[in-house]
This record gives sequence, C-alpha cells and structure tokens, in this order.
Amino acid sequence: MWTALSRGTERLVFEGRVPPAVAERMRAPAQGGAFPFPVKYGYCAVAETEDGKRVFALHPHQEAFVAPVAALCPLPPDLPPRRAVLAANMETALNALWDSGAGPGDRIAVVGGGVVGLLVAHLCAGLPGAEVSLIDRDPAREAVARALGLAFALPEAAAPEADLVFHASASEAGLALALSLAGEEAALVELSWYGAGAVAAPLGLAFHARRLRLVASQVGAVAASRRPRWSHRRRLLKALDLLRDARLDALLTEEVAFANLPAALPRLLAPGAPGLCTVIRY
Repeated sequence: MWTALSRGTERLVFEGRVPPAVAERMRAPAQGGAFPFPVKYGYCAVAETEDGKRVFALHPHQEAFVAPVAALCPLPPDLPPRRAVLAANMETALNALWDSGAGPGDRIAVVGGGVVGLLVAHLCAGLPGAEVSLIDRDPAREAVARALGLAFALPEAAAPEADLVFHASASEAGLALALSLAGEEAALVELSWYGAGAVAAPLGLAFHARRLRLVASQVGAVAASRRPRWSHRRRLLKALDLLRDARLDALLTEEVAFANLPAALPRLLAPGAPGLCTVIRY
C-alpha cells in the first residue's frame, strides 16, 4: 500500500490555516475529525483489496481502511501502484486543462513547477503544436521538466505574450509574473490555494487595458464544460489512465515509511522544502 502527501493543501492543514468559511468544502472524502485539529486528512491512497485488486481511493494516510466499493477506482493493469498515488493531482491538472479551454497550437506558460504545475504542463504538451514552457524560480525543477520533455525557464527569462497562463506557485510573486506573461485578451487560470492568507494581485498596470481574464480552477467540481457528461468517477478513472506514462515517475522524489511519517512531516511540509511528491510506504 502507498499514499502520498499533497504538499500544498496538506501544508495548510498541518499549519491549521484552513479558513472556517470553506472548511466544509475542504473536507477530504474520508476525513476524520474537523479543522483545525484534531483531524485525519489525506486523499492519495493506493491499496490492495482483500481479494487482491489494486485500487485508488481518496482516503487519509493509514495502514488499513474499510471503504464502500463505489469509492474504489481500479488501477489500469499496467499502472505501477507507486505512481498511482499521483491520481488526485492528475485529476486537478485535467480539470484545469478543461477550465482553460486550451487548444492546439497555443503558446502556454505554466508558472510554478510543483506536482500540479508539472502535470498541467505535461497535459498541455500533448496538444498538437502547443508551445509549453514551465517557469519556476528553483533551477532544480529544470531536470524534472526536461525529463517530461518540457521547456523550462527561470522567471527572468520567461517569454511574454502567452495565449494562456496557468499559475500554480501559491505565491504573490508567481501571480504577478503570471499576469505579466499573458498576452492581449489571454486567460490566466489560477490553481493556487492560499488558505487563510491574503494575496495582493496586481490588477492595475495593464490588466484591464489588455482585457485579461482571471479564471479560478478547483477540483471539487467537474469543469463546467464537461459537467453534463463527466462524473467525478469518470474523471478519476481518466486521471489514472493518464498516469501510465513512465516519465511521470520523475515527480516521485522521496519515499518515507509510514512509521516515520509523524517525525518527518515538519520537514516535508516546511515552506521551501526540496523535492516534489513524497510517497509513503506501508
């Protein structure tokens, strides 16, 4: 069995920064307790059922659990269970792509090279003729971007005039950069969640003159463009299918035994912690 830390959201939970106004919306499907504490959180679990089937479930970190059959999604036969922990993040990335309206040939900038940003860029790169660039202030992210076949740039070298920008850095500086990269009448899809924090968005300057659009994307609801036909389950099954690319193993940068997780959490969830997705081994 494996689970994974969804670093951005779980850091806010760990720090007790889930705003009361959205506490119910931010509940994980099998969450125990209530925000801020005590709470049992997590939603990236891969397990084996008693009859030997490998499944993904939106379930907190624990050694064993009982879940309704409807809450279990079977893994594709050729998807390694360890990589399958990325399913929730891939679902978020897929929903963002739907929310964005991205199309073939678009010049696309993704600001923020965390797990979600990398998965968004990876999906965008599959659009015919799309020109996709991942932008991050950490030079170490370049190696992962290259492993996925993505162009990489530091903020000062990022190309402007993008047809579409995704922001996933969860920082004011990243948001300002993302807005500056958007071309005339382009859209910026905001994927970062700031919890209880206030964020200054530079909506002066050329924001109105260039008629930019700021689009919120969040995984809790299926994107409006797909909602009449896609259920949450169908979307999650597709996310698992999209993880069959072996290059995505590059996003799994650390492995921790479950017994060692309590002691490791402060380090793993510290702001600026190195690495990407931490996999928890059972």
